[in-house]
Amino acid sequence: RLKQANMAALTNSNLDISASIAGILNEKHCPEHLQVMKTFTAALRDREFRDAVEEQAFSRLLKVLTRLSEDLQAASGEDEDLQSVTLQLQLIAECFRAQRNSCVQSTRNQSLELGFVDVTLKLLSFLRNTNLESRDALRCGIQFLGNLAVGNQMFVCVTQWQLLSVDDEKTVNYASMVFHTCLDEAKVEELSEPQNIELALRVMELCRTQPDLDWTVLIATQHFLKSSALVENMYSGMSHHDRVTLLELLFAQLREEDSEECGVPASVARFLASSFQEGCGAVLTLATGSVLQEALTVISLLDVLCEMTSDNRQFMFLQDHPDLLVTTVELLEQVHAIGKASKNIFSAAQNFSFSGDGDSSPVISFKAHLIRLIGNLCHSNTNNQNKVRELEGIPLILDNCNIDSNNPFISQWAIFTIRNLLEHNTQNQQLVAELERRGPADYSALRELGFLVEERDGSLLLKPVRKDS
Repeated sequence: RLKQANMAALTNSNLDISASIAGILNEKHCPEHLQVMKTFTAALRDREFRDAVEEQAFSRLLKVLTRLSEDLQAASGEDEDLQSVTLQLQLIAECFRAQRNSCVQSTRNQSLELGFVDVTLKLLSFLRNTNLESRDALRCGIQFLGNLAVGNQMFVCVTQWQLLSVDDEKTVNYASMVFHTCLDEAKVEELSEPQNIELALRVMELCRTQPDLDWTVLIATQHFLKSSALVENMYSGMSHHDRVTLLELLFAQLREEDSEECGVPASVARFLASSFQEGCGAVLTLATGSVLQEALTVISLLDVLCEMTSDNRQFMFLQDHPDLLVTTVELLEQVHAIGKASKNIFSAAQNFSFSGDGDSSPVISFKAHLIRLIGNLCHSNTNNQNKVRELEGIPLILDNCNIDSNNPFISQWAIFTIRNLLEHNTQNQQLVAELERRGPADYSALRELGFLVEERDGSLLLKPVRKDS
């Protein structure tokens, strides 16, 4: 009986509210109408009530929202009373709140679309481009779309209203949440098309300018980076600032414990390797004292390639990427030569002060990372070991065993790379032995770091030095 009484009460309440909403359609808007809407919004917080609301009530709510939209747009071209416009905006926000509440944990109401999406998108687009104080309505409208999208894979075409460009952080955050909820693999591929690419670029711009907006970062890492078509199309249309942001997000993704499960396709790795090869010469301009953003992109590309080839089986095919190794060795040779020719940003330094000023240099560790990449590409790869020897890269790497404050750990990376070059490669071992006999290579740095180059049975070994030797 109690259950029957509750159902009867809910039915009566539904009828009363539905009738009150219908009354709004036939009267001039007034504060009492706003109270009716607030009562409906509050009632929808109760799960039993929102599950029992009849479709007719939502149909009438849609008619109210449609009329409000039409009235507001008509008023925007006239000298409408400000108080009346303010009330219309409050009523619109309350309609959205009611719909937002109705969709919470309610598959039925989420599926009961009735045309709300189309009206909402058009209204939000209008509000975005008006000078009216409409932030509350914008926020509530986007929250409604977010709740509507949860669980039913509905795709809200954000390109129609471009709310990611609104000058309101909360609105952008809500819009990003809706966008993230609606994305799937097919939709991500659609974003790579010319008519949609601006939306993807806007997301990446927000990742740079508003890094605290978690939803845009999630969109980029969980969706964008998994599409090679989208990455390539975004990259070609991006500013270098946003390219660096994209690469930093990718780098962070690779550094996670489950990097083998990061979902970045092989084609993205190949594209980034080719981009590094094509643009790496830009970094040489830093020697003149000018800092080009393109050069900073090259530095970020190198960081990503180092991480990809650091014992990550998913990307070790980069060892065979055409001329990647050749490009890296030649760039190291150029950077090293420029640094020795005159005092510049590539010159070795012995400044070990802890003021923090050195960290501001854009090329901190760049030369060390070039050597690291060479070592990664030569790991257990005889062809690449031989190629470095043919390019005269072994003496070059040995010449970088000295401590350099501009390149922390460069000595360790040089030793790591020499080890990879000598491993199971007799010709490279003999070359180093000959270099030692001729004396051009400085092995004192190796010894200071605790290593000794020793010839044994015609082979050269790199071994730790005993502390008492």
